[in-house]
Amino acid sequence: MPIRERFIQKLDELRNDILKMGVLVEGELKLAMEALATLNLEKASEVHLLDQRVNEVRFDIESKCFSLIVLQQPAASDLRRVISAMNIIIDLERMGDQAKGIAKVIPHMHKYPNQHQPAELRQMGDTVLVMMRQAMQAFAHENVALSKGVSELDDEVDALYAKVFHQVMSYMAETKEEDRVEAAYEVLRAARELERFGDLATNIAERTIYMVTGSMEEINVDIDDAAEEPRGD
Repeated sequence: MPIRERFIQKLDELRNDILKMGVLVEGELKLAMEALATLNLEKASEVHLLDQRVNEVRFDIESKCFSLIVLQQPAASDLRRVISAMNIIIDLERMGDQAKGIAKVIPHMHKYPNQHQPAELRQMGDTVLVMMRQAMQAFAHENVALSKGVSELDDEVDALYAKVFHQVMSYMAETKEEDRVEAAYEVLRAARELERFGDLATNIAERTIYMVTGSMEEINVDIDDAAEEPRGD
């Protein structure tokens, strides 16, 4: 097989590996949302195990990227694809971390099974999953228009997060029980993890645009971080 043809084959394999990693991360978030909805500790533990698998896959793909750069000495356009791939797997790993962050709040919330979870929290989960699928589809097909559409969904996620934030803050201001305030705060942490998950899906869309066009275009700028609360462990 000619060298160029072999290199194209390696790039195709790299893309497929990243798409498979995306499926793992999607499964991790779905599991985390199921665990959150039912406060299921067993499912929360499964999220942690799945996240370990995501991390392993990330390092395996990263190793393949380095091999392509060192052994193949790719031209500029091919190098752009490899570099984009390396950035995308970092974002995917971080998305897995956000899903794991949701799982971390569940043991705290489990003490208060009647703690209110705003409907917008589930909507956020559904929307960021759509964002991720669209971003990965755009990457698979090198579709710039589809990538740009991800930012519109990110605006929806930000609006939902603002609603969750205000609802939780209002509840925390009204309740007099310290433990219930802490439980409500965990709801806010879960919402923040989802908001960040959406940001990372947008990052992937931006990487795809760069991969295709050679231009790094910021398709969504988050200018309102005023509501961001400190993150716990």
